[in-house]
Amino acid sequence: MEGSNGNQEREYIRKHHKHELERDNQCSSTLVNHINAPIHIVWSLVRRFDQPQKYKPFISRCVVKGNMEIGTVREVDVRSGLPATRSTERLEFLDDNEHILSIRIVGGDHRLKNYSSIISLHPEKIEGERIGTLVIESFVVDVPEENTKDETCYFVEALIKCNLKSLADVSERLAVQDRTGSP
Repeated sequence: MEGSNGNQEREYIRKHHKHELERDNQCSSTLVNHINAPIHIVWSLVRRFDQPQKYKPFISRCVVKGNMEIGTVREVDVRSGLPATRSTERLEFLDDNEHILSIRIVGGDHRLKNYSSIISLHPEKIEGERIGTLVIESFVVDVPEENTKDETCYFVEALIKCNLKSLADVSERLAVQDRTGSP
């Protein structure tokens, strides 16, 4: 069974997570997480380009400029502890049927230049009959001159892992509330 799950993950990555490395000084990676919550609950958090702070712990505030369509820009304030205070991000792609969201960082006081990410959600069975969500997030980013590809990938992967863990925690809490009817 694990083999077929791995094959399915690879197929989703091949289909939805195409990043072209345009320059030698870029790195790219793909991360996978399994969440014990139905896809509609997880997607209700991910698709909210205007409220990433609902599950991204490093974002304290978000202001959207536009109408939640492709090209809409958001200004996010970053919590202290990271080497940045703000980021400007543009919505590149949003598909509510396929559960895919893509963003590009277009400004900010950080070193993530030419950063682009894609996150896709896929329904899966967990532990037999329980319905869960497979989350795949991939990115490409320029490597700053002072860093190596490995250092840059490690830093971005650590941020994404924190976001995915938080997404799982929030989604699973909402799923329990949904099943039990508690607020």
